[in-house]
Amino acid sequence: MLLIGLLPVGSVFFIATAATAQNTSEVGLGIGGLVYKGELSPKYQFRNNRPALTAFYRKDLSAPITLRAGAMGGMLRADDRNVKGLNGNVPPSSAYRDASLKGNLLELSGALEYNFFDYHNRKDKVHFTPYVFVGLAGFYANTRITSSAHPALDKKAGVISLAIPLGAGFKYALSEHWNLGLEAGARKTITDNLDHVDGKATGQNDLLGNPHDQDWYFYNGLSISYTFYKIRCPDKSQEKGKKKD
Repeated sequence: MLLIGLLPVGSVFFIATAATAQNTSEVGLGIGGLVYKGELSPKYQFRNNRPALTAFYRKDLSAPITLRAGAMGGMLRADDRNVKGLNGNVPPSSAYRDASLKGNLLELSGALEYNFFDYHNRKDKVHFTPYVFVGLAGFYANTRITSSAHPALDKKAGVISLAIPLGAGFKYALSEHWNLGLEAGARKTITDNLDHVDGKATGQNDLLGNPHDQDWYFYNGLSISYTFYKIRCPDKSQEKGKKKD
């Protein structure tokens, strides 16, 4: 829905170049923060940011459209005692559960990016572009939950599942080859076991977990990438045809 809503806005910048095939690709590295959202953190909490690294490859299909493949790894942390309610105190449900989460996550993803400007065009004065993206990811999370109030919640296990990445970013071409990037994105998972609390497992109820919601995780960070340009060689067969004519 994000892409559908913004495509008409960005398309005005690509009337003349949308159909032109690009011959650029990028490889890059990024560093940022990984944030978990679930039972132990019902809302996005900046304090839960933990270090994460990412590596990616981009291939420009056209001026606005880019395909991206990436790998990302980082740590997950959360604690019921850090959750604040409307009155500034720990909400009753979090105080009752009194659990903490620690673990790591590895992700492989593919995404479609929509760029609003052709920032690779060195003849243009604009060497930056905002962009939006959506894709599909597979991840493995190895997490452990502990609770002083409910020892039955204590569990350490690995989870393999899928997620839908979506978000927005900003790219800036420092030179013909080097680029800086800034990105913030959410991952909607299809599991409620990232934290092993779902309100349905043995020994759990809806006081300990929400059986009607699934877990999320977020990545936000900076990146640097290097652009490769493919040089098109003249088609000699076409040249011979022209000479005969």
